[in-house]
Amino acid sequence: MSVAGILKGKGRKVLSVLPDRTVFEIVRLLHANRIGAVVVVDEQHHVLGIVSERDIVRILAERGVAALEETVADHMTRPVSTCSEHHSIDWVMEEMTQHRFRHVPVTEKERLVGIVSIGDVVKAKLDVAEAEAAQMRQYFAAS
Repeated sequence: MSVAGILKGKGRKVLSVLPDRTVFEIVRLLHANRIGAVVVVDEQHHVLGIVSERDIVRILAERGVAALEETVADHMTRPVSTCSEHHSIDWVMEEMTQHRFRHVPVTEKERLVGIVSIGDVVKAKLDVAEAEAAQMRQYFAAS
């Protein structure tokens, strides 16, 4: 299965912000939308960075609550590892595991078109395993 399959199932909606937003605004967006990361983009939707819940914890631990009024441009994780719709789920899982992050923006022609989370990848892998198990059961039942 590829990233395109995940996006087909979950949709292409991805929350993104411009780099001039404050860290506090990002905290509110994460909470209000019940998500773990927001992608930072420019006006043409080119990925500039990403801010995750882990980044928020790091920012507060290093800079204190005063950092909440600073812009995300000052604190976003960059460069960002991205993928395309054609990447396999296994490749994305390996990247997430190797680099210890949970969200990978999906780009096409360097523009943001979606996002894949570790939860999306795990769900896709489970769906594949369940389909294979069902095929095996059907095969043995027919024998």
